Amino acid sequence: MSELKGWREVPIAGVCWKLSTEFKTGDWRTFKPIIDQNKCIKCLICWVYCPDEAIKWDGEKVSVNYDFCKGCGICANECPVKAIEMVLE
Repeated sequence: MSELKGWREVPIAGVCWKLSTEFKTGDWRTFKPIIDQNKCIKCLICWVYCPDEAIKWDGEKVSVNYDFCKGCGICANECPVKAIEMVLE
């Protein structure tokens, strides 16, 4: 089998054995998370639960890498202080 180059080449019901960070899949998104830095307590629970490793921590603030964020909303759901809002793209 030849090497697949992107997620669009995976056949229907096929198995994708690559990490989500190997493909820029952010174009799947309908909603995107917006982080209110004033509310954020930097607990990093959003980072722990993000299935696509789209939440980034630079040592000072939490941000979202929209190249990989699919807009699932798990980060917003898990945020204990509701610092993340899902907004229509």
